[in-house]
Amino acid sequence: MSSQAAPSATPTPPTSPAPPVTSTPPAPPTPPESVAPTETRYRLRWAGLAVILVAEVMDLLDTTIVQVASPAIQRAFGGSDTQIQWIAAAYTLAFAVLLVTGARLGDLYGRKRLFVLGAAGFTLASTLCAVATGPGLLIGARIAQGAFGALLIPQGLGLIKAMFPPRETGAAFALFGPVLGLSSVLGPTLGGYLTSADLFGTGWRMIFLINLPLGLIAVLAAVRILPADTRTRGAGATRLDPVGVLLLSAAVLLAVYPLVQGRELGWPLWTYLAMAAALPVLWLFLRHQRWAERTGRSPLVEPSLLAKRPFTSALATGLVFFGALSGLMLALTLYFQLGLGWTPLHAGLTMIPLSLGMVAGAILSGAKLAPRYGRRVLHAGLAVAALGILGVRACTTHWPVDLTSWELVPAVLLTGFGLGLIMAPFFDIALAGVDDHEVGSASGVLNAVQQLGGSVGVAVFGTVLFDHAAGHGFQPAAALTLALVAAALAVAFLVAFLLPHHPRPEGEH
Repeated sequence: MSSQAAPSATPTPPTSPAPPVTSTPPAPPTPPESVAPTETRYRLRWAGLAVILVAEVMDLLDTTIVQVASPAIQRAFGGSDTQIQWIAAAYTLAFAVLLVTGARLGDLYGRKRLFVLGAAGFTLASTLCAVATGPGLLIGARIAQGAFGALLIPQGLGLIKAMFPPRETGAAFALFGPVLGLSSVLGPTLGGYLTSADLFGTGWRMIFLINLPLGLIAVLAAVRILPADTRTRGAGATRLDPVGVLLLSAAVLLAVYPLVQGRELGWPLWTYLAMAAALPVLWLFLRHQRWAERTGRSPLVEPSLLAKRPFTSALATGLVFFGALSGLMLALTLYFQLGLGWTPLHAGLTMIPLSLGMVAGAILSGAKLAPRYGRRVLHAGLAVAALGILGVRACTTHWPVDLTSWELVPAVLLTGFGLGLIMAPFFDIALAGVDDHEVGSASGVLNAVQQLGGSVGVAVFGTVLFDHAAGHGFQPAAALTLALVAAALAVAFLVAFLLPHHPRPEGEH
């Protein structure tokens, strides 16, 4: 995809972050550099990129592979529907809460050090997931996975910036699209295969054990290949904002925990009070960020970002879109297995057209359509995805019992293509109205909202699915959930009119 250029004698690291040109950015960039490149380290830049991509693959697999295995885990443990929701939501919730903090810790203690620590912790947490003896232990290990993932993933972009000269950063980021696209194809299929194959009698546990070889490769290769850290003595890199971390974490937990737990408990009063309390806690977080900026401290989020309507509109669009995407995946994988009685492998194979459509849509959008048509590509993608989801719903209604994978292919492929059209240009368009000094913070917030949207989507759409299934069965519940997912995309379609018309120009990332 890109040939390695001959290294120069004194490579100069890029001075401004450059999100990937396809798919979603791999990590939030942060302004200060913590790595000083040398001739030897620069020479190993492509090997270093491969190490970073291994980490990205681990993260993406763990956000897609578990949903296919959820029914098997439920049968093994006998857990409640709410616990199944938490197994999926715990990872993305912890990841979202700590993502911006992980980037800041990379500034403070060094990106290579945090990358190695995150990869090692992620591998250990995966092992704990594999040996869990109950749903509570598995959920706790998933939280640990998400927390270490939040330390690991944000370091990739800063390391790439340090290892590659400006003329090669575009080629480096261009590799993310195919690699992440392939991972999205393999996730559900691999999860279904590993669960059904019962390798060495491990059953569903193999979906976590597969992280062991990947994690060990990432750790050992990172120690030998990635450039050494150099402490940066700058205002933004020498302070952490623990109060901001606590306030943001509290706001997210107050919003998401009652959404997931409320249905099983019968929606007691405290669930509504907790969700209402999330708003004032978020307000306190924003006030604290402004205070930190005024007093010369280092806020987690640049307060000036929240005064920009295009950026706040992007946050709202992203929250709804990624929530809908999570709800779609949850509804389909559970309906296929619990409603139709398909095996995990059958369910995973049925999702392949979705992933292939996403890859095709992302490549076409990123390379041809988005640079020319800008925001209109987002609207087209949202419309096409909603149409495809309604097509899937029509299939589940027309063939409620004897539905086959082949009958779903056109609608699922169309859905994936629409989603791919959206994902490629979304982050560039969202950053179009952001000033250069705000790009690092803005990218971190956007990535966090992506993960938070996934958690909220699992909570909201999972609650609808299980509630309706309890009284009417999984086919009507899946049909209702898919209709609500399409409605959510319609909401995102309307909010997207507030976004900038075009992405940031090339060279201004």
